[in-house]
Amino acid sequence: MDTAPQPDDLPGTPGGEGWSEDMELAPAHPGDRPPSATAEREGERLQKVLARAGVGSRRVVENMVDQGRISVNGRTVTVQGMRVDPARDKIAVDGQRIELRDDRVTYAVNKPAGVITAMSDDRARPTIGDMVGDLAPGLVHVGRLDQDTEGLLLVTNDGELAHRLAHPSYGVKKTYLAQVSGSISRDLHRRLRAGIELDDGPVKVDSFRIVDAHAGQSVVEVVLHEGRKHIVRRLLAAVGLPVSRLTRVAVGPVSLQRMRSGAIRRLTRQEVGALEELVGL
Repeated sequence: MDTAPQPDDLPGTPGGEGWSEDMELAPAHPGDRPPSATAEREGERLQKVLARAGVGSRRVVENMVDQGRISVNGRTVTVQGMRVDPARDKIAVDGQRIELRDDRVTYAVNKPAGVITAMSDDRARPTIGDMVGDLAPGLVHVGRLDQDTEGLLLVTNDGELAHRLAHPSYGVKKTYLAQVSGSISRDLHRRLRAGIELDDGPVKVDSFRIVDAHAGQSVVEVVLHEGRKHIVRRLLAAVGLPVSRLTRVAVGPVSLQRMRSGAIRRLTRQEVGALEELVGL
């Protein structure tokens, strides 16, 4: 059994062996803080925490520390053996946040057309809840997809993350592929970015591009942060491009990748960390 180190021997303790000016102790109030003094004494070693998170073996993590690739609460780690609190400290590798909490899970679902975005339905229609209900307790869907729209839907048991990702004030971008018919004018991108007036107010896209076009049918990519009902279909119909098929392929930094229709995958800790950083968690 290891002998408990004395405070002055702890890496990261001011004046002790291994102390670096890049490290500092926690202020009196938690929040945006470096590793807490309590974590330095009672937390887990950084190598162990990141190895458990799947970042790499302990030796790999040690090499990352030597290369200056790991930060804790915004401060680059410069010494080996730092102790952290996985529940409180924010750890990043190569600038990408790593989610460390084991009790909260987030899934990507490739929702098929015809499935209701709800956890249950009193009319016995197929729901997202039917697909994910047994994966973890307390799951909720993040925002909604129309019944006839397919593609990426996030499901999580982290209520605050779900709330922020869906709230308009955070402006999380969503990316869609739409199969449309009609002629696409050369200035359509400019018009869509400038804004199109709909019956419930104007809407602007963040970007618009033609992915494929053939014989009066086109596939276009639309990126926007709006969440109004049928917004993509209504927007494209307003510019003479009725939609025959609509698929959401990304929410913020998380993409559908090559998931088949109806497939479910758990997001990596890096993906969850990127979502949390996006909405200020």
